[in-house]
Amino acid sequence: MTAIITMDGDVALVEVQATRFDAAEAPAFKTDLAKGIDGGPRKVVLDLTRVAFMDSTALGALVSLLKMLGKDGSLAIAGAQPAVRRLFELTRLDAVFRLAETVPDARALVRG
Repeated sequence: MTAIITMDGDVALVEVQATRFDAAEAPAFKTDLAKGIDGGPRKVVLDLTRVAFMDSTALGALVSLLKMLGKDGSLAIAGAQPAVRRLFELTRLDAVFRLAETVPDARALVRG
């Protein structure tokens, strides 16, 4: 998987490029994040617009991202497709992760 990471001021935009975010893709995602985010920005927008399927391993990678950001970090997820949004709801992680329809909406959430 390739995650493209770009900076917009103090916010890192992480764009997931795969349509399937699963056990096969999660390790590469975590590696990309470790290179681009660890020790860096504390405000992250994760763009899942392209992701049509996500499994529990991918959710674990997102929890790792949240932990990497620490208590002072801020994370919002943009563009979750209906099946992906449903996974967040079924696992009740929609109470942990802030979900936004668009990248600008998510950016506004992390900037507070």
